[in-house]
Amino acid sequence: QVQLQESGPGLVKPSQTLSLTCTVSGGSITTKYHYWNWLRQSPGKGLEWMGAIDYSGSTYSSPSLKSRTSISRDTSKNQFTLQLNTVTPEDTGVYYCARAGLWGLTRRSDYDYWGQGTQVTVAS
Repeated sequence: QVQLQESGPGLVKPSQTLSLTCTVSGGSITTKYHYWNWLRQSPGKGLEWMGAIDYSGSTYSSPSLKSRTSISRDTSKNQFTLQLNTVTPEDTGVYYCARAGLWGLTRRSDYDYWGQGTQVTVAS
C-alpha cells in the first residue's frame, strides 16, 4: 500500500518561500510510469494542480505558477519537494501530494494515492 505524507510549515510570511516535502512509503518514486504531483485547494476555490515530477526526474509546472514553483526529489529518501517563492495570502490553502499516471490532472478521481493534506497559511 502506497502512502504519502506532506510535511512543512503551517504558517509562512508574505514574500517568503514555502517549502513542502512529500514522503512516500510502500513504493518508489522512480517506478515507471508514475507522476508525483502537488495540488492545493484554497478557501472557496476548486482543486488546483501546481506541478509534478515524474519517475525519471522530469518536472512539470502549472503555467500560472511556473515562475514561482520549483519541484525536486531525493530518491535516497523517497521524497519529493515543492518550493513556492514569493508567497502571498492568496497562496493560503490545503496542499496535497498525490500520485497519478500523468501530470496536470485536476479531478480527485484521477489520482490513486493522496497525502492527507497540510494546511498552509500565509500571513504576517
